[in-house]
Amino acid sequence: MARFIDELKRTHSCGALRGADVGKEVVLFGWVQYTRDFGGFRFVDIRDRDGLTQVVFHPDVDAAAYAVANQMRSEFVIGVRGIVRDRGMQFSKKKGEMVSAHNPALATGEIEVLAHEAVVFNRSETPPFEIEDDTKTGEDKRLAYRYLDLRRPKLQHVLRTRSKMNQTARNFLYSQGFLELETPVLVKYTPGGARNFLVPSRIHAGKFYALAESPQLFKQLYMVAGFDKYFQITRCFRDEDLRIDRQPEFTQVDIEMSFVTQEDIFAIVEGLLFAVWEVSFGTSLRDRYPDGHFPRMRFDESMEKYGNDKPDLRFGMQHTDLTRLVVEHGGGGVPMLAEIADAYRAGEDRFEVPRRIVKAMVVPATSTLSRAEVDKLEEFCKGMGAKGLARARLADDGTWTQSPLAKAATPEFRAAVNAATGAKAGDLLLFQFGDTAMVHTVMANLRLHLGRKLGFIPEYGTKDDWRFLWVVDPPLFEYDEKENRWAAAHHAFTRPHDDCVQYLESDPGRVLCHRYDLVLNGFEIAGGSVRLHDPEVQAKVFRSLGISDDEARAKFGFLLDALRYGAPPHGGIAVGWDRVVMLFSGAESIRDVVAYPKTQKATDLMTDAPNAVAPAQLAELHVRVVEES
Repeated sequence: MARFIDELKRTHSCGALRGADVGKEVVLFGWVQYTRDFGGFRFVDIRDRDGLTQVVFHPDVDAAAYAVANQMRSEFVIGVRGIVRDRGMQFSKKKGEMVSAHNPALATGEIEVLAHEAVVFNRSETPPFEIEDDTKTGEDKRLAYRYLDLRRPKLQHVLRTRSKMNQTARNFLYSQGFLELETPVLVKYTPGGARNFLVPSRIHAGKFYALAESPQLFKQLYMVAGFDKYFQITRCFRDEDLRIDRQPEFTQVDIEMSFVTQEDIFAIVEGLLFAVWEVSFGTSLRDRYPDGHFPRMRFDESMEKYGNDKPDLRFGMQHTDLTRLVVEHGGGGVPMLAEIADAYRAGEDRFEVPRRIVKAMVVPATSTLSRAEVDKLEEFCKGMGAKGLARARLADDGTWTQSPLAKAATPEFRAAVNAATGAKAGDLLLFQFGDTAMVHTVMANLRLHLGRKLGFIPEYGTKDDWRFLWVVDPPLFEYDEKENRWAAAHHAFTRPHDDCVQYLESDPGRVLCHRYDLVLNGFEIAGGSVRLHDPEVQAKVFRSLGISDDEARAKFGFLLDALRYGAPPHGGIAVGWDRVVMLFSGAESIRDVVAYPKTQKATDLMTDAPNAVAPAQLAELHVRVVEES
């Protein structure tokens, strides 16, 4: 072994050799992928992060190397010195003639290395699963042995891509005059946004740090400090329920700029992502977006047409809001709709901030959903808390069939609904009505469910169909029904539209703000806002949220003080790096693109975290565990 590494240095990676290298002496290091014994000689495939090379061991070439090869097994770590040669020809029993032995499926398939010297650096026990991309091993087993799972070419490619993305982002942002600056991870807990992880302080008994859910306040302080353009590829921590696009710790490219408008921030992010797609992913976004900009959609339009603020634009089936039409027709003969119409007419509900709405969606006749399949759609909706799913199929004359609404609905109402939705003969109309948030949620998820079921979009992944969208002008506040008060929809430091400042204390639901999200194929991949730097407007926002001056000072005093000392107008955004990789790679879950992820229950199966700690350690931290009864 001393000769290898000390004297024989690696000359090439296992994915680098090509036909032009024939005749060269090379040294390769890596892991054994496969071994094959052909009686008089032996093939060993050696693998590293770049690829795989076939090595031939023959006793007539070097008996000692051949003897070493006979010891090699899967995942042994080895070194090889040899001469590159063409794979040549072999006899095909099927064709009855000599054919090329080249392997076109392999980047190194033109060549092989004839071994003259070899060493086993380290032996391996039999792995608990095959180290190959098409493994059938369950995720839990693979996560328990993640260091083995990461040897698979697919995951090696993902992490190499992430590294290239980081380099591309840095190069682009440096070229635009940004400074890469760091922010604290242990911070003060501040309310709003996601739930924080808390860290007990040993030195300060009974007090806690929070793990930063984002660098939000500190990057604003950089702007106050005059650094003008900041970025950071940073880790963030949120104690939230997990899903396919969420982990308790994640990476984002965090950006903040002074003296900018919303449009300036958009231009930087668009330039960044165009560069990432071009340099890191090897594909261009110019074909779909020749002017270098992504389209925009107002928040209220997104909610009306798609039921959420992250619409998937790869297929149609937009929603139609029928609330005004229902009110105009007094419910159209349908008792449950009449209740909603009466509430609007009596002023109990209003269109500016509706508590109840009516929506419909058209499933095209070409979908040929059976009645049994439509019944299953109703169960799908009930699973989200809906009371049911009203529906109607259009006959050739426009009348409704297979519908509980058919007898009650007036002809005028039915014709108006058909016209508003654009429904035609054979189409299926699906209705939801009631609580606004519930209707939006049910219809949004139903649209996506049908989009996958009908083959308009894949179950996961993109198929190279990149549909970006800026969603802009959302409300600054959202009403918390449980607390019976207004809450910040994002955070309390977002700048309201100038023409909405007048409503801050009198009608908070009408206040729109300079917040924006970038959506890609139904996933939010970036979000940010133009910040509030005016102390007077900031005080009005706090009053709208029911936060007193004393409470605001206790929670945000350091930031409020900073804003009093010449804070420039500023704004920023954060790009979710994990989600971008997940969408580009076609991964089923964000866990597939994070090196050491947590499970859906936020556990680490490899290290067995979280785990219990000794009572003495808890006592040192002044923490007591409350046992579940």
